[in-house]
Amino acid sequence: MKKALLFTTLLSIIVVFLSSIGCKKEEKGEPVTPVAPSYACTACTTTPEAKAANDGVSKGIYKGIIVGSSGTIKFDIQNNDSTIKAYMTLDGVAVVLTATVKWVAGASYVSAFTGTMNGQPVSITFSVDATGANPTVIAMSIPGHPNASLTLSKETSTNLIKCFEGTYKNLTTGKNGTFNLTLVTSLKRWYARSKEDGASSTNPLEGTFEDNTLKFGNGTDVSGTSTLSGDNIINGTWSNTSKPENGTWEGKRTL
Repeated sequence: MKKALLFTTLLSIIVVFLSSIGCKKEEKGEPVTPVAPSYACTACTTTPEAKAANDGVSKGIYKGIIVGSSGTIKFDIQNNDSTIKAYMTLDGVAVVLTATVKWVAGASYVSAFTGTMNGQPVSITFSVDATGANPTVIAMSIPGHPNASLTLSKETSTNLIKCFEGTYKNLTTGKNGTFNLTLVTSLKRWYARSKEDGASSTNPLEGTFEDNTLKFGNGTDVSGTSTLSGDNIINGTWSNTSKPENGTWEGKRTL
């Protein structure tokens, strides 16, 4: 009787021990939800590149976004030295463009910037007033991107320009598109262009920026709010009351 009781006790201990090991193995085998790494634009500046001496003239730094497909561009008009070049990244391909016209003090500046992308010629004609106002692109030829559009802003010594590339989703129609944005920090304004996938034209949008919140406000039927997380990521919602449609969008800083 004692032997039977001893055997039963030992068997119970073994069962409990094995069960404990099994539970630990299951606990170790449970999947752990990975923590997504935070995005950082390592090439982006946190202070203006533009020099104070260029704030009221056509020299300086001009930054903008490209839609069709997606990219950014920076024009350097003798900001630090005699350099007059444009630095464009489009769909992940980086291109350096060189001006054909010298800068003249007290005058507006207009010049073609030329280079090659994927072995083909690129030409973008840049224009700006003598005071640095109204920076625009008046002609553009980019192989493979016949319907590309561009929005530019002048950076000053007190006004950092941030450029974001992103996408939007139309939750009503199920269609998606590109949504790129230029944030003018000290002026508390943003300017953007959106383009539905497969479309040939873009839509301009703009609004205000206050306390890390972006609001639509350019007199159209589109409204919404977005939040800037840190210095690199924007996301939020939008709605168009005239259709009606609504959706979401998100973007990352790339310049």
